[in-house]
Amino acid sequence: MNFYNKFDEDIKLEVNMVSLIDVVLLLVIFFMITTSFVAQPGIKINLPQASAKEVRQEKEMNVIISKDKKIYLNDELLSLSLLSGRLKEALEKGSKSLLIIKADELVPHGLVVKVMDVAKKTGVETLAIATRPDK
Repeated sequence: MNFYNKFDEDIKLEVNMVSLIDVVLLLVIFFMITTSFVAQPGIKINLPQASAKEVRQEKEMNVIISKDKKIYLNDELLSLSLLSGRLKEALEKGSKSLLIIKADELVPHGLVVKVMDVAKKTGVETLAIATRPDK
């Protein structure tokens, strides 16, 4: 038994694209707001805590000293003797003369002072020590 409806030919099924686009855009906005981007290098260090902080917006050079006493200049592994030459090259290329030292809290103080001394001898005008915020 086959029933025939004369209106069957007029009914067209379609997906409402406006609602679909609205939902997708809302999901994109939600993920953009809830996603946090962290600009932490791949070198694992544990910064010491401090209550005073100052945020810099300019492009700076970073020296990272890991707890196993490895020295990195902008994510490039260097020895203490090569650090001077790389700093001079960076300053000649037009980098800011601000050097941020990110040293693990287990690094001996003497090594940090040696890095600061090398930086000052190469012409770095401003040195900063990175810390994590005090809780």
